[in-house]
Amino acid sequence: MNNAIATAARHQTALRRGGALAALTLLAGVTACATAPDSPDGYVTVADVIEGRATYEPSWAAKAKAKDQRGARPINSIIHIAPGLDQPEVWQATGALGGVPILIKDNIDTRDMPTTAGSLALLANETRRDAPVVARLRSAGAVIMGKTNLSEWANLRGSNSVSGWSGVAGLTRNPHDLSRSTCGSSAGSAAAVAAGLAPAAIGTETDGSIVCPAAAVGIVGYKPTVGLVSRTHIIPISETQDTAGPMTLTVEDAAILLTVMAGSDPADRATVDADRLKVDYRAILSKDALSGQRIGVVRFLTGYSAELDAVFEQQLEVLRQAGAELVDITEGPDGQALSQAEMTVLLHELKAGLNDYLQSTDASRVSTRSLEDVIAFNARTPRETALFGQDYFEQSQATKGLSDPVYLQARSDALRLAGQEGIDRMLSQNNVVALVAPTTGAAWLVDPERGDDFEGSASQLAAVAGYPHLTVPMGQVRGLPVGISFFGAKWDDARILSLGYAYEQRSRAWRAPRYRDGGPVARGYEATLSPYARPTR
Repeated sequence: MNNAIATAARHQTALRRGGALAALTLLAGVTACATAPDSPDGYVTVADVIEGRATYEPSWAAKAKAKDQRGARPINSIIHIAPGLDQPEVWQATGALGGVPILIKDNIDTRDMPTTAGSLALLANETRRDAPVVARLRSAGAVIMGKTNLSEWANLRGSNSVSGWSGVAGLTRNPHDLSRSTCGSSAGSAAAVAAGLAPAAIGTETDGSIVCPAAAVGIVGYKPTVGLVSRTHIIPISETQDTAGPMTLTVEDAAILLTVMAGSDPADRATVDADRLKVDYRAILSKDALSGQRIGVVRFLTGYSAELDAVFEQQLEVLRQAGAELVDITEGPDGQALSQAEMTVLLHELKAGLNDYLQSTDASRVSTRSLEDVIAFNARTPRETALFGQDYFEQSQATKGLSDPVYLQARSDALRLAGQEGIDRMLSQNNVVALVAPTTGAAWLVDPERGDDFEGSASQLAAVAGYPHLTVPMGQVRGLPVGISFFGAKWDDARILSLGYAYEQRSRAWRAPRYRDGGPVARGYEATLSPYARPTR
């Protein structure tokens, strides 16, 4: 989840108003045999690795971590590096993702590294199990090289949060401007890919936590239909809205990863139809996918700034040149009612899901066995509340369970407003196959005293409905990347990816980060913004 909920009032306003450093190829230990014609300049993609255009040596992971921590203001995106990566045979794996290094957000269980959700309460949470989504990646030959920082507890702890900050790892910085936010909560996953520390990472989203950081750092982020990818052994917020998804340099790479990640899981009832409905998402990509398609332009999700609107209008012309017919959509569901219903759902489901997860951990290593225990831990741990509080946790603890009529009504209302009366209605009434909007505004200055200056995003409708959402770089505003969102109907993942791919092939809007230093950030907060304790791995 990102600040689409943590700053709900500002999100409602948005709904109403409608030089580059080469990355992996500069790191010792990476051999680029050639750069793919469709690859971002100087970077290595997933497709490059699986097609033999780039290979990795055992020293690569350690040097990626060193680059992550370089300088007075490090990017600080990686929490853990997996053990055993200095063994050559690790990088010689075969399969659909043979030898591809992938980073995993640190709220997803991996058998060889702790899962902390960024909280000091879970520093020792070694579950010794892979989440099914990680197991699928390993089985396909991917090298799980480490865990990434995140907005603590996926950004549903306090209403005045600082995106990209966690008690364990401190602040993840935006590689385009080190004084700017990465958004959240999949901040580390986004920043690591943008900086070239890995060709791909896995994030999670409840509302905006993949697409907002991806847009903020200028990469591709994909939130699948809820139920396409297993959520088992992922620290939860919402059974209704949670999903994992790929964060990559290209849409093609996202499609490659999704093909491996997708599938049914007996332990996750939402995925019962995934095996039947999934396809080879890379195989269906087409540069001509926009030709002859009617696309809805969601005008009530624009207006962040004149500069952003100008960039968006330019990119709409790219869609037209690709053969799309654009249809303006000026009205959507009641944003205030939707936000209120969503928050009620999230607060109820957080308590139920987190209690279940904590009970599944090793009691000898994790003493916080419930949300109530975590609240008490935070209250007696000054670092945890040095920047913001835990009012959302406290509100969640006060909820009365998933049989509460208040929760059941809110869940029904939220799904209706976002789905039937939201995306579904916009698609059918306008006879369009997908919707587009700016993903969010340009990244804001980090301000640990006041929290995030978040204006809203295009994430909420697809997040609450559980529908697919893709963000693709569309240009820059004042030197900061911004993204364009494609979203649409439930299970229409293949179409959304293909439309975004067709746009990406024409726009070529990706730009490598420049690592600018926009000025002092929060003097006096240096210790809080730095990692609490570096991992020993």
